Amino acid sequence: MRTVSALGRALQRLTSRPVVVPVAAVSALSGERRPLVAEALGEQRHEGARLDQVDGTTCGSAVLLALATWADPDQLAALEVRETDAAGTVRGFAARYDARQREIHRQTNVVWPRALGTSPWGFLRWLRRNAPGVGRYRLRWVDDASATDVELVIRQVEAALAARRPVPLLVGTSVPRHYTLALRIADDGTWRVYEPSSGQVRALDPALIRTRALAPVLGFDHLHVAFIPS
Repeated sequence: MRTVSALGRALQRLTSRPVVVPVAAVSALSGERRPLVAEALGEQRHEGARLDQVDGTTCGSAVLLALATWADPDQLAALEVRETDAAGTVRGFAARYDARQREIHRQTNVVWPRALGTSPWGFLRWLRRNAPGVGRYRLRWVDDASATDVELVIRQVEAALAARRPVPLLVGTSVPRHYTLALRIADDGTWRVYEPSSGQVRALDPALIRTRALAPVLGFDHLHVAFIPS
């Protein structure tokens, strides 16, 4: 069975030039990094708050926020500001983190219904407008029923990760459902991937893409989209 993204990939092949794996073209971004989401396995916390999505529709927003704070330390610093209102309530990181996710969700869904999460196009548009420091990304549909296409996308993702560029991955059932973020390749060849519904970084064997069996790690079996740095 092919997913709906197989059609997107077929159209992409017809309208695009053949893609060379961008080993040389992908370059690590310069500057000091103080990433919100670390690369170590396990639950991710910052100032006591678990770094998970704020509700069932904001996985894309959580991934965008992880990318934005990775690229720009000022965005993380803004989340860490502590203020006390007139009633004496302290507003710190946890409240700002949740509020920022909701704000990003509104910004990415101008036309697309918010109840359906974040569209791939809204995801890319938000990055361009609000986090230029991450560099440019392109939407790369995946036909995970094609061994050839799966091998190519694995090579493209690993080329980006080797250059220290995070790669958002959109997974799902027969349709796209959930955003995650590949962070790096571990020494054992697995990918370290941030999964926002749990707020955890997990180890993903890329062989699971080939067998369409991602659910034990990322919640859904099929890889639909990889956002490749360009």
